Amino acid sequence: MTDAILPRRETGDAADPRPPVVFLHGLAGDRLAWEGLQDRTDPPRRTIAFDLPGHGDARDWPVRGHAGIAARAVRQSLDRLGIARFHLVGHSMGGAVACLVAMAAPDGVASLTLLAPGGFGTEINARLLRRFARAQAAGDLAPLVEAFFGFASPVPDGLVELMAAMRAEPGRTAAFGEIAEAILDGDRQGRLDLDRLADAPFPARVIWGDSDAVLPHRQMDAAPPAFARHLLPGVGHMPHIERPDLVLRLIGQSLNGGAG
Repeated sequence: MTDAILPRRETGDAADPRPPVVFLHGLAGDRLAWEGLQDRTDPPRRTIAFDLPGHGDARDWPVRGHAGIAARAVRQSLDRLGIARFHLVGHSMGGAVACLVAMAAPDGVASLTLLAPGGFGTEINARLLRRFARAQAAGDLAPLVEAFFGFASPVPDGLVELMAAMRAEPGRTAAFGEIAEAILDGDRQGRLDLDRLADAPFPARVIWGDSDAVLPHRQMDAAPPAFARHLLPGVGHMPHIERPDLVLRLIGQSLNGGAG
């Protein structure tokens, strides 16, 4: 594994003694997915949004693939940055990554907030995920992106065009397709050993939309009993984009409930 640090977007004061908030995006996303939340944490604090291996400016990261590989890269990057304690916020694949980081380093986690996380069950919309990972043109992406949002949540203006421009870069969709296949086992996904989080020494919560067409919200039932659960009506697979104010408020509850 490389000694490098994953590309990242940071906000806040790097000298802030409180644990920073670490944001982890989903498949085919990047650190910019969190721009709308990073600058609005309450109370304000340092935040770090990483590009996971194979995504964003980490497209050429030496090793990329399933969530376990990304989790090791995140832990290494935090170690290189000298960050021993942190709050974790993860979406979809990034939620699975956050869980694996928390399992490996529970004493370093101040809180865990998961948005429609991967790995809570074996069911997944594999056909949608595969098509989404490899689509390039805006016309092909538009109906796929729409499927990620709930019936009450329009796709933000310009999002599809922005994604198409990024995917025009050589090798971009090939990397996404490779990572999608690493996540999938046929038409299923790998399941996390969530029992390892049952006695976690930090507050944790799961946020899910009841109109999620990627991962069924009933997988939230697999969360350990101590996890707080939030089911959002009319919301799809993108709660941080569909209901940013509510998600920010829930993240704030995690920050206030964790030490620091």
